[in-house]
Amino acid sequence: MTTPESGLILPCGSVLVNLLVPDGAASELRARAHRLPSLQLSERSACDLELLATGGFSPLNRFMGRADHERVLGEMRLADGHIFPILVTLPVERGPAVRLDWEIALRSAKNELLAVMTIEEIYEWDRREVAQEVFGTQDLRHPLVAEMQRWGPLNISGRLQVLDLPRHYDFQDLRLTPAETRTRLAGSRYTNVVAFQTRNPLHRVHEELTKRAAQEVGGALLLHPVVGMTKPGDVDHYTRVRTYKALAERYYEPGRVLLALLPLAMRLAGPREALWHALIRRNHGANYLIIGRDHASPGTDSAGKPFYGPYDAQELVGRFKDELGVGVVPFRELMYLPDEGRYEEVSRITPVTRTASISGTQVREEFLNAGRKLPAWFTRPEVAEILSESYPPRHRQGLCVWFTGLSGSGKSTTAEVLTVLLLEHGRQVTILDGDVVRTHLSKGLGFSKEDRDTNIRRIGFVAAEIVRHGGVVVCAAVSPYRATREDVRNMVGADRFNEVFVDTPLEVCEQRDTKGMYAKARRGEIHGFTGIDDPYEVPLNPEITLDTVLFTPAQNARRILEHLQGQGFVRGAS
Repeated sequence: MTTPESGLILPCGSVLVNLLVPDGAASELRARAHRLPSLQLSERSACDLELLATGGFSPLNRFMGRADHERVLGEMRLADGHIFPILVTLPVERGPAVRLDWEIALRSAKNELLAVMTIEEIYEWDRREVAQEVFGTQDLRHPLVAEMQRWGPLNISGRLQVLDLPRHYDFQDLRLTPAETRTRLAGSRYTNVVAFQTRNPLHRVHEELTKRAAQEVGGALLLHPVVGMTKPGDVDHYTRVRTYKALAERYYEPGRVLLALLPLAMRLAGPREALWHALIRRNHGANYLIIGRDHASPGTDSAGKPFYGPYDAQELVGRFKDELGVGVVPFRELMYLPDEGRYEEVSRITPVTRTASISGTQVREEFLNAGRKLPAWFTRPEVAEILSESYPPRHRQGLCVWFTGLSGSGKSTTAEVLTVLLLEHGRQVTILDGDVVRTHLSKGLGFSKEDRDTNIRRIGFVAAEIVRHGGVVVCAAVSPYRATREDVRNMVGADRFNEVFVDTPLEVCEQRDTKGMYAKARRGEIHGFTGIDDPYEVPLNPEITLDTVLFTPAQNARRILEHLQGQGFVRGAS
């Protein structure tokens, strides 16, 4: 645990008391809040507010002001010197309600009143600087770098008076605040506590690893899965928590494991995020954290290279372990020995020993996507059953095919042919065409950059919902801006998203223009027309690039179909 000698604030309930308004004053504040201007929080900001209010981010007790913002960027510390490697800010658009010394009501996405902020600071922030310093990249394939493009240009900060935490109706017995978690852990007979950060289902190797980690430190295990915002495309937390419960109740030593849920909005910032996770677990009562390869990494960038080194996170947390009061337990690679029926560290296995292993790709492609149950040596039967119920074979999973290209490039025609082919092969398909969507879903929007982004994100939102429920959605929209397309990729989930770039030269598009829009743009009769006086940002690494000059729409559609069959989303010919 942290100590006074370390120079850090001991985990305590003071932040909770300071932010949650006592019952006696709450009714008066509620009445006043209903007359205040309101700000509807994003899912990310609502997660942040909850951990600010309960002390999960202690010693931080508000969305960051300018001084904290600047020092976190450069030094991974708050203005007062405490370690804090990740920005926790409240970005907003410019508007009449954002004024110094004004109070503003903070509400959930469902318009539930959560808190009142007294605005004490308003300051601008730089997206490029934040991306480079916090995430080490400006690559839009990084989910947060893409998401930041739609955040407001201003950050606000000030005193928070929290009236209610965001409401959760699921797994309420596991939703423990930091104070409640510390109390539960203090009731065990162990002094040391090792925490395990997870956003994936647990297999036997994880079970073995966590048990060994608890034995190594002679302590208890805090199984602490993230149930806020994780990597786009991750298995939903309802499924994951069901697997954690099955394991904790049946396969761990009673009294030595505590399962608690963490409503954290991950940033996927690799090493910086690992250090943040260590701080958060310290506030929950742990003094060790298991850190594995590629901890909190979003995967690979636009060039197919990892965003972070495999052991960068372990190294960074190790540098600050004494000051932070949280030690590192490395995630050691284990291999199953079928002849002995046990797992062993790879470094201790001789070359002649028979081993068995299944990679993450094999789990998805050869078992879950194929409708096969995972073997008992790899996954407990209860976990395998839950995953098979929640994870249908690949040909029944949701999928988005996103056509992008200039007006007149042939997106809609090819999309229509593809839709027919998908229906022929047994998939249920929804088509979202840009022109049709503007008639209904986006009626009233103009063609400014902001309106175009809004239109594309609306299409993306609908597409993500269709994919989440197992449907196929074919979208055909100019979608000229790269950042917005990457944002939609993250909404849908990268493994369910296929970007199709319809690469038709501008002069060919102009020749095909039956509506005469290009001619009007050339004459200056309309403004902001993509390809003429507004840019089209070519995809850097689309899944498919189509040539509509040399190949017909039918040929191109069949090429896409073959690609989807290769991915397993569509069954081959019977």
